[in-house]
Amino acid sequence: MHKPPTWKIAAALAIVYIVWGSTYLAIRIGVETIPPFLMSGVRQATAGLLLYAWLRWRGVPRPQRAHWRSATIIGALMLLIGNGGVAWAERVVPSGLTALLIATMPMWMVLLDWLWHDAVRPTARVVVGLAFGFVGAGLLVAPGQFAGGAHVDRLGAVVLLVATVGWAIGSLYSRRAKLPASALFGAAMEMVAGGALLLVASALLGEWRGLTWRTVSARSWFATAYLTVFGSMLAYSAYMWLMKVTTPARASTNAFVNPVVAVVLGWWLADEPITPRIILAALIIVVAVVLIIWHRPPPPAEIA
Repeated sequence: MHKPPTWKIAAALAIVYIVWGSTYLAIRIGVETIPPFLMSGVRQATAGLLLYAWLRWRGVPRPQRAHWRSATIIGALMLLIGNGGVAWAERVVPSGLTALLIATMPMWMVLLDWLWHDAVRPTARVVVGLAFGFVGAGLLVAPGQFAGGAHVDRLGAVVLLVATVGWAIGSLYSRRAKLPASALFGAAMEMVAGGALLLVASALLGEWRGLTWRTVSARSWFATAYLTVFGSMLAYSAYMWLMKVTTPARASTNAFVNPVVAVVLGWWLADEPITPRIILAALIIVVAVVLIIWHRPPPPAEIA
């Protein structure tokens, strides 16, 4: 394959860094007046249907029934549990802290891949990275005023942990699942299936009860539209393109850049505090992720 110009790679990296880093704040704004599972369902289903229709129009073959079964399982794990859990937790956990906790994703990927699929035993560097990651995550959720700042909402932290593990399990399953040859088409199917499951969960949880669209703020509508177009379509497409034209190590740098972007944007635009605890935890988690993913296969796309 002909190597693309450096400026195109830089532009794609900038999209992944900034857009995916900004989705955490957009989710927080979206759930201000839209119930979390409803907002996530509308976002994913809309993005998936648009992308699915466009790819079919471009001539991508119709998927098989087995493809839909795999896409539904992945959508349930990564979008219903993963993305839906993040949206729910952001009602009580600041967007920057959410991004830092989600940044521990490579830890779970390494551990689960090793335990379940007989992957290569983690090297000493990866073990050190795992230890750093757990320390950083523990520092964020530790109670009291240690290192400055109040504690993170415990239930929100537990939901984020479940969301992160669900996303990791779904990602590992997707590597062996029967899916279309086009990775982008498979992603569209997963968004359609996951979005439908999110909407069903929203109805079962009673999120639609008493909801009137007049009570939804313009901020929340804009945030949902931003997440649909930029978060679920543009940034993911840029990431998939980078995976084909550059090294996995370079493409996967989003795993430790996105949380930094999210923390800064949360502080700048939403008055989320940056305490000594957050700064210390961010540094520890970033170092952990670098140790784990450098020269390894890239982690999955961000939950946001």
